[in-house]
Amino acid sequence: MREGVARPFSAVAHGLLGVVALLAGAPLLPVAGQSITVVSWGGSYARAVNEGANIPFTEATGIRIGMEAYNGGLAQIRAQVEIGNIHWDVVDLEIADAVRGCDEGLLEPIDIDDLPPGPDGTPAADDFVAEGRTECGVSNLYWSTVYAYNEENFPGEKPVTMADFFDLERFPGRRGMRRVPQANLEFALIADGVPLDEVYATLRTPTGLDRAFARLETIKDEVVWWEAGAQPPQMLADREVVMSTAYNGRIFNAQILENQPFAIVWDGQLLDVGQLGIVAGTPRLEEALRYVAFSTSAESLARIARRISYSPARRSGMPLVTTHVVAGIDMAPHMPPGAGNADRALRYDWAFWVDNQDELNERFSNWLAR
Repeated sequence: MREGVARPFSAVAHGLLGVVALLAGAPLLPVAGQSITVVSWGGSYARAVNEGANIPFTEATGIRIGMEAYNGGLAQIRAQVEIGNIHWDVVDLEIADAVRGCDEGLLEPIDIDDLPPGPDGTPAADDFVAEGRTECGVSNLYWSTVYAYNEENFPGEKPVTMADFFDLERFPGRRGMRRVPQANLEFALIADGVPLDEVYATLRTPTGLDRAFARLETIKDEVVWWEAGAQPPQMLADREVVMSTAYNGRIFNAQILENQPFAIVWDGQLLDVGQLGIVAGTPRLEEALRYVAFSTSAESLARIARRISYSPARRSGMPLVTTHVVAGIDMAPHMPPGAGNADRALRYDWAFWVDNQDELNERFSNWLAR
């Protein structure tokens, strides 16, 4: 929960979660004719979630899953709640959006104590990673924003640091970046020499923000902006850009399943934890709660992580992740928090973005338009 923010937990929701908790220890009974809509990020990630969580959930409960894709944010959720026409039930959220949505009353509170324990009986409150605890979201997976390049574009010297992404002289060519301020501002300061443990303190100052935008300005003319996670791998494959920021799992799947000659640069990766949230006022609250409890179990998260390189946000989940279900390779070296990969990782400060999102979205949009 965000410090200083409290919302009453719905007695109805609490009672329903009690039912979910009871179901966690017993076989899930199929219920014919019911369905919910789960909104996620599309592409290879959505396929991993569908195979790892949705299909097994439907097989266990009889509740059908309709999937929709989006590119993040709260606008569509806000519109549904404001007009009282809820057609989304569960949404895969960035953690800052989960906290903001909770503060605005757009999401249902979820009591972590009512979620299923780990396979060894560890209570959910002790099993889920602490950094992903919010009032209205349940953590699912660690993921990161990294940058990647097509190795065929760099037969000689290769980029290895975040500063290299911003170095147009040594590594000429177009860059891909997501059309939002998040990650871009952090990466700009890392490239400008700000120590990882000082990045957010620097961004909290006017001078630090000016410094980040000034660094972005140095490559602005060479940037191709993307919005959907499937775009960076395609842009790299098409040689539209020589390197691009991207979600690590999308690059992994392109490497492993499509044999693309891509390389991930882990230096300065922005390490984050995803959240599942339930849209406030959904008439399918009980089914949505059952889905969240099932899909964030250690077993479901491990099934997803064996299909795309995002780590379970439950301590009991990672030991269940072995090899990729298709390629048969060990998944551990490809996970964002894995040994070596996280040595130069920046942990995402969701509180900063909760407090500054609107202001920085406006400033970023104005900067793009200049």
